[in-house]
Amino acid sequence: MSRFADDHALLIETVREAGALALDFFQGDYEHWDKAQGEPVSEADHAVDALLKERLCAARPDYGWLSEESTDTPERLDRERVFIVDPIDGTRAFIRGDPEFTVSAALAEAGRAVVGVVYNPATDEMFEAAEGGGARLNGAPITASAQVDWSGARVISGTRMFSRAGWTAPPADAEFFAINSIAYRMALVAAGRYDACISLGTKSEWDIAGGAVILAEAGGRASTARGGAFDFNQSEPKVDSVVVAGPAMHAMIRDFLDTIERPAGMRW
Repeated sequence: MSRFADDHALLIETVREAGALALDFFQGDYEHWDKAQGEPVSEADHAVDALLKERLCAARPDYGWLSEESTDTPERLDRERVFIVDPIDGTRAFIRGDPEFTVSAALAEAGRAVVGVVYNPATDEMFEAAEGGGARLNGAPITASAQVDWSGARVISGTRMFSRAGWTAPPADAEFFAINSIAYRMALVAAGRYDACISLGTKSEWDIAGGAVILAEAGGRASTARGGAFDFNQSEPKVDSVVVAGPAMHAMIRDFLDTIERPAGMRW
């Protein structure tokens, strides 16, 4: 049993409750707006964030808090353990009425994400893991795929990414799929439904923390496009890119990316 068993159980219970609240909004009427250009947010995001913060911080008052929809404060940097939360990852899909959004929550300890829960309430898919305890989908163990190269690979990534990255075209012998929530994408790769996910745009810690634990416990790999590890609870909680896959596929993608000259203006 993982030494994080109690925190793991707390996150599963709380995220499931938060998912039910998100689903109430999803199936009803609610307001939404842009908090910045190209960054939609809704009543549901704020309501789910408030529920998660109330439940988790009441249960663990000595833990820090980092969430997309909460004002960030420097106190979290002094905490050994920190909750990292995205109340609704995939808000665009949520607003469109597409069932490709998740409630994503993680616990980080000393810079490592050690517990992760990613829940899609619209499909009732609960992905969860704690360090040393394996990964599961709705209670059943999951494992990342053993795919080794592009041939026949199922990759979650917009094809426009390839032209923006300076490639003439995506590999012709792989299939490419678009899914809105990065947390959901990572969880789906962990479950072996897809072989890889590549995102060469900047992401926040709350986008990837939950999925990173699940992927690692499912035997997968996650890094930046240049192979950098993810460190959580940083003063600037951002990463410049995300590559996730089973071990062999991850190594192949990393080697592939190393052959590409980074276009001007791209951070990865």
